[in-house]
Amino acid sequence: MTEKPVGVLLMAYGGPLSLDDVAPYLANVRGGRPTPPELVQKVKARYARIGGGSPLLAYTLAQAMALEKRLNEGSETHFRTFVGMRHWHPYIRDAVAGMVAAGVEKLVAIPMAPHYSRLSVGAYHRPLAEALDGLEAAPPRVTFVERYGSHPRFVAAVAGNVRQALEHFPAESREQVTVIFTAHSIPQRAAVGDPYAGELQESARLVADAAGVTSWQFAYQSAGARAGAWLGPDVGDLLAQLADRGVRNVLVVPIGFVCDHVEILYDIDVELAEKAKALGVRMERSPSLNASPAFIDALAALVRESWDADNAART
Repeated sequence: MTEKPVGVLLMAYGGPLSLDDVAPYLANVRGGRPTPPELVQKVKARYARIGGGSPLLAYTLAQAMALEKRLNEGSETHFRTFVGMRHWHPYIRDAVAGMVAAGVEKLVAIPMAPHYSRLSVGAYHRPLAEALDGLEAAPPRVTFVERYGSHPRFVAAVAGNVRQALEHFPAESREQVTVIFTAHSIPQRAAVGDPYAGELQESARLVADAAGVTSWQFAYQSAGARAGAWLGPDVGDLLAQLADRGVRNVLVVPIGFVCDHVEILYDIDVELAEKAKALGVRMERSPSLNASPAFIDALAALVRESWDADNAART
């Protein structure tokens, strides 16, 4: 193995670890702007419904541990994985400091968002650059993974979960199941000239083809409190439209997310599920990728491909 480890940094949005963290977490997300008390209480209520805090960090750490093990299996290169969050502890700057202390001189950075948007993947560049610029030592050489929503191994991982979830429906009704792929909405003005919507559609098409799904649609979820129009259709509105057309079996596939957190456990499993029940629709959700072997395989492929491409470009 090489003497110096190659660092792999998994970067995620972050989330409050307890109800007491909600207010300072929202202040961080809002850049220090005051948060209306009613918004704090609304967000607290959502986290209370899913156990009192976000499981995002726990799942991302589990992904990192599984990825480090997979990367080092039979490898001559020594890989070390680290986790950094944009809006809560451990921050990206903390992870970078830990990497440097561990002797990392080369780094593969992966946002835990498969589809590129300036508001999602693009927003990870700045805190990473600031963390690297703030180092007293020489910063590691960085390879940044911009997107992977169409990577064959990512597609295979999601498609496998879709096939698994379809098994929850009675065999005689599976051909009548409509699949709704979802991802986090963004403001329409931010979507102008942004590849996000196109990448999501292509990713959904590839997964549908791989899973043998013929009836599917795309919708957005979890629009924020920012004023103005957001990308749609909203998944709740689409669900109501499908119910009006007589659809009674729906599988929701949150293709824009890679682990369970509030947008999955509350927005889909609580809020959308309650709406489906009121509409008389049987709604199932595909399992999140979390630290599943198939997803870890996908992440490992991304790391190795990025590492090999960077080495080839420098020889």
